[in-house]
Amino acid sequence: MPSLFDPLTLGKLTLPNRIVMAPMTRSRNDDNGVPPALVAEYYAQRAGAGLIISEATYISASSKGYSRIPGLHSAEQVAGWRKVTDAVHAAGGRIFAQLVHCGRVCVPPLLPAGIEPVAPSAIAINGKNWTDLGAIDFVVPRALETGEIPGIVADFAKAAKNAIDAGFDGVELHSASGYLCHQFLDGTINQRTDQYGGSPQNRIRFVVEVIDALVAAIGADRVGIKVSPQIKFNDVKEPDAAEVYPLLATALSERKIAYLHGAKQGGYDVHAGMRHLFKGTYFAGAGYDQASGQALLQAGGAEAIVYGALFISNPDLPKRFKDGIALAPGDSKTHYSKGPAGYTDYPAA
Repeated sequence: MPSLFDPLTLGKLTLPNRIVMAPMTRSRNDDNGVPPALVAEYYAQRAGAGLIISEATYISASSKGYSRIPGLHSAEQVAGWRKVTDAVHAAGGRIFAQLVHCGRVCVPPLLPAGIEPVAPSAIAINGKNWTDLGAIDFVVPRALETGEIPGIVADFAKAAKNAIDAGFDGVELHSASGYLCHQFLDGTINQRTDQYGGSPQNRIRFVVEVIDALVAAIGADRVGIKVSPQIKFNDVKEPDAAEVYPLLATALSERKIAYLHGAKQGGYDVHAGMRHLFKGTYFAGAGYDQASGQALLQAGGAEAIVYGALFISNPDLPKRFKDGIALAPGDSKTHYSKGPAGYTDYPAA
């Protein structure tokens, strides 16, 4: 039976274990989206993971959704990430970059002057975006013109090439948590009448086109994707998730990408709905502990388990699991703060 501690082949990589570090925004980058030395230290501390998936990294200046998140569209950002990947590799680790366009989550003060947030349709999120400038009301985004969509697809492909130039082992498309790719999937957010809206088959089109562009840019064996159907975040609803996600799983399987990362964070059971249709490597999250993760592996429900918050306060999580060492508690108040407190100051056992 497979174990959390068994190796796993992922494209050209061999993961030493099946304990994957989840992509988690930690907000320690500078205002230009450049990771400082502190970020390299943080990820290197966690290089014992079978695979690290980076925090969400925006693909263009017009796609930034939060303060102090990193980008992958400028030379300075690529150089900053190169220091991170070098540190992770020197520590024996492997790391993918998670690529995101935040879509209607963006607010004007975080974007270049004169740039509006965009989305599939002109429908705002209820609530506020919390930034270093304070709480800012979400605005009604501008609905993307059909002719603009290929440009955004190209931005994803360019960011993927930049990720490889920065030393990443691959990329994960962020099609979860209510950001732009996810917005196209949800019929309550995407009310388009062109080929990107309407039927479930049309609503998966944007995500599939982005995947195709990533595959063309860097190869299928270096491309993964994350989905989180019906997550209770950013006004995601997805009443027809049971129709949309099996279609998406089949399309992704046909492209033979490195992995599908399903996060069960809503009412729809993504593992039951997608795992059997996706013939490649399946990563399962979220909310697993060691016992439940091991049980899912043994039941054939996934090839690897994705752990999030446990990796924040336990940088040596795989060793703690393997040796039966007690887990350290974390402090959620420092998840998005500045500096090393609650970031690089959690000791290994």
